[in-house]
Amino acid sequence: MATTATAQSVDANKIFIASCFALITTAMAFGIRAGVLTQLGDQFRLTNEQLGYVNQMAFLGFPVAMIIGGPLYNALGPRRIVWMAFAAHVLGLVMTIFAGGFWTLLLSTFLVGVGNGMVEAACNPMIANAYTGNETTKMLNRFHMWFPGGIVIATLVSKFMTDNNLGWQLQIGIILIPAVIYAFLFLGQTFPQSRAEGGASTGQNFQAMLSPLYLFIFACMALTAISEFGPQQWVGPIMQNSGASPMLILALVTGLMAVGRYFAGPVVHRLNPTGVLWASAVFATAGILLMSQATGAMVYVAAAMFAIGVCYFWPTMLGFVAEYLPRTGAIGLSILGGLGMFSASIFQPIIGGWLDNEKIKTAAAGLTGNAADLAAGQATLARMAFFPGILIVAFGVLYVVMRNRKPGHVDEVVLAAQPQQ
Repeated sequence: MATTATAQSVDANKIFIASCFALITTAMAFGIRAGVLTQLGDQFRLTNEQLGYVNQMAFLGFPVAMIIGGPLYNALGPRRIVWMAFAAHVLGLVMTIFAGGFWTLLLSTFLVGVGNGMVEAACNPMIANAYTGNETTKMLNRFHMWFPGGIVIATLVSKFMTDNNLGWQLQIGIILIPAVIYAFLFLGQTFPQSRAEGGASTGQNFQAMLSPLYLFIFACMALTAISEFGPQQWVGPIMQNSGASPMLILALVTGLMAVGRYFAGPVVHRLNPTGVLWASAVFATAGILLMSQATGAMVYVAAAMFAIGVCYFWPTMLGFVAEYLPRTGAIGLSILGGLGMFSASIFQPIIGGWLDNEKIKTAAAGLTGNAADLAAGQATLARMAFFPGILIVAFGVLYVVMRNRKPGHVDEVVLAAQPQQ
């Protein structure tokens, strides 16, 4: 594997491991928030829509950070962006622990989201620059396996602490542990020098982003993100009366995602990125639809199908751009990831509103108690299947168009037709 690190005396393995702990911090912030969402609602007397706005702040802070961090990557380098991430994580987590109500939760959760976004803005281009060809997608998948891996850790910790009546504040405090670890691992490291891929300037990065292919992937990213994060963030309120443990559902989903991403290399090599994306859309749609009807043990079967579907979405989208549109550079990756999280942020209060409205409908239909909550949750899940359903068509078209294209060629053609700066 060729890396850019060797010539710069960079310990690529330590940089990669530190990046993984940074992503674990991000993942635990998502997982533990999902685990304590019901507790937050009870303590602060929040509606599902208000809880949706709290979730939204994490997803909104993420794209804000990536949109800022991506364009600044070439100028500031990953070191400064990493330390900005650490500062935002610590400040946001401490503020969350001492939150006094809805508005404090909004601000503190936004800051945690900023930290999460800065992690992605720094680490994705560092890893993408280090590998070539299909190795890029494989290593991005291995890096991103720690997002579901961190959620597995978070869900098991959250379930244990909740079952033992340990408060949500202590659960949030646990997230500080991997944050301190990644700061320690990055401390004193020599970071890879920031560079524009293929010798492209920042202006050429933006030019490459005008490619119809990039704009198509840009639109699809909005749908892949909400397909993944919608069901995951609402697993507690939606699935609590399904006859299966919501936190075990989340642990199963994210555990399978972690394993799948670790072994992504052979899958990507056999199907190529576009084939992986199309198959993912099919499995994600089927999994969500099955979850919207299942109860008891069948919920875990449906959750496994959903996990297979969303497993490769995020890293393969990034890997596709890194392989086929390398001149979009760190900016292209950051803007793409930022859009994904922005899309997820927009839909959080909408999903909460769907759940509140479905509960009103079930009450009007004469259902009460757990039966009403289950019916409302299943109806809300069924609505979410619309997102990956669109992607079945979109990625099918992409597969046909891209089947004879070689990596690295597409944006060179686009740039050749544009004036140089």
